[in-house]
Order: sequence, then structure tokens, then C-alpha cells
Amino acid sequence: MPLDLSESLVIGISATALFDLSQADKIFKEKIDKDPETAIEEYRKYMLKNEEKPLADGTGMPLVKALLNLNKFQKEGEAPIVEVIVMSRNSPETGFRVLNEIRRRNLQISRSAFTAGESNVDYLEAFYVDLFLTTNESDAQKVIDSNVCAAAIVKAPPKAVKHLDEDQVRFAFDADAVIFNEESEIVNQTEGLSTFHANEDNKQDTPLASGPHANLLIKLSKMQERLPGRIELSPVKLAIMTARNSPAEMRVIKTLRDWNVYVDEAFFLGGLEKSRFLKAFKPHIFFDDQDSHLDPAAADIPSAKVLYPSSSPLTELIKNKKGKKSD
Repeated sequence: MPLDLSESLVIGISATALFDLSQADKIFKEKIDKDPETAIEEYRKYMLKNEEKPLADGTGMPLVKALLNLNKFQKEGEAPIVEVIVMSRNSPETGFRVLNEIRRRNLQISRSAFTAGESNVDYLEAFYVDLFLTTNESDAQKVIDSNVCAAAIVKAPPKAVKHLDEDQVRFAFDADAVIFNEESEIVNQTEGLSTFHANEDNKQDTPLASGPHANLLIKLSKMQERLPGRIELSPVKLAIMTARNSPAEMRVIKTLRDWNVYVDEAFFLGGLEKSRFLKAFKPHIFFDDQDSHLDPAAADIPSAKVLYPSSSPLTELIKNKKGKKSD
């Protein structure tokens, strides 16, 4: 019988999000616009020459290691609790370095896809992927637009590398345009904070619509139930870090109840800098839609940007807002 991963949490991760391949990427990007053939050949030579050299951690490594550790709770005959699949634009030849590093570290990753420069997004559904982490913006955008799974562009690996507990896995999510859809954030951006607060207070009994990472949060919540012990003591810890505050907080809590989702911690910060709280929570990954929140956090915390759908007015709205501030 073919293996069914529909009950497992499946992470698809690009090689550049799992390992630090910035030097190889730099060689490729410096020449790709001027001479694509030379760029491909130079990249190939570099990867083959260095294929026995160890690779440093990418932004997604702490998350992957902690998630794979959950498989110690897997029961005999069941599908794995977590499956990690490396999805790379390398060819199988140049991808040898990535596979070699996975074996050197004894990472329990057995599945991979190498597509020789082609997008691997079309294979996400075939692999049952719930979350795709990448450094490629066009791939992330394609996933968000297709709504096949959650997706995010990882920021550079944190400069201040700190040990993260591998006996737990800790996720931190922004709320609007990440867990929930962008409708309320558009009100905030177009009509101002007071109108946003009034709107959310008036609609507190109306559940918020699902955003691009809603299904991922729901899957994580179900995974908490699959693990041993009380849900409050689960090794999977979920937190929401949102700029919302009273009177806009009740709608969030009531929506999570409607979804039957248990979140361990929720922070309604009302303009306080998220990075201060993220340093204390120590997530293995933090998802947000705005660089103004991600950039301060990314120096210390593995962070990833959730893009808006191509049709969303938020991209232009936020860009215009930034332009006015800089004038």
C-alpha cells in the first residue's frame, strides 16, 4: 500500500532554507542576468568542488530538528508524526552536497525533490505538504496564490545564534493576513485604528475568515492531540503575537474557539515591539506579513515572511504608507 501522509505534518523546505547556501547563491546571482549559461556552469563547478565541505545551518534548521524529534512519539504501524521533504532547484548532481550534509548530520530526512532550476511548487500537493519554507519569492508567491498550503520566505539566519530547546517545537504567528485573512487589516490600513477597533468589537461574535496559515495552525493543534499527555503539556507550543489590543482581542479568541484550536499563549501588544516578546518566547519560527515586525526579530529569532495574494490591495497600501513616512 502506498504511504499516506495526510495525517502527518509535512514540511517542504528548500535547500537554501535548510542550509546556508548563501555563498553558492551569490556566485549564481552575480552572473545570471549577464550570462545565464556561465552562471549555471560556475554554480555547478562550485557545488561539485565543495560537495564534501560541511554546510552551516539555514534559518529553517532549528525548526526541522525540533519537529523531527517529535517522531519519537510515533506508534508502530502509524504514519510519521512529522515528515520533512527537501525541495531544491538544484539538479540531482549539484544537490549531492545537500544530501551529503543530511547524511553527515544524521537528519531523518529520506524524501527529496531536485528539479534542476525548475519551480518545485507543482509537487507540493503530491507530497502532502502543509508548510513550504523557501528563500525564493516567486515560488512563495505562487504557493500563496494557489492556496495549496502555507508558505513563507525565510529571512537570513539569526546572527545571534542561541540554542533552542529540541524537546519542544515552538511556533509564533501574527494574526491578521497570516492566521486570519486580510479583511480586518485592510480596514486598519484604509480607515484607521479607531475604525478598526470599533469594527472588531462590533463583530466579535463573527468568526474571522481563514488566512494563508489557518490550515497549518489547525493541523498543529490536531497534532497536539496526537501527542501523549495533556494538551497543556504538549511539546508543541503555539503562540499568537499580534499588534491587536483591546477592544479587538475578543474576536481572535472567539474565532479560535470556533475553529476548536488550542493556542498556548496569545499576546495582544497594541504597538509594542514584537521582537521583545519573541526573545522571551524563543520560537523555532515566527511568521508575520510585515518587514517592520520581522526585521527587528530576525537578528535573534528564525523568522519568515508571509506574502499577500497577488490580488491583495495590502501590498500597495503598505508601500504607500511607508513612502509617506519617508517623505
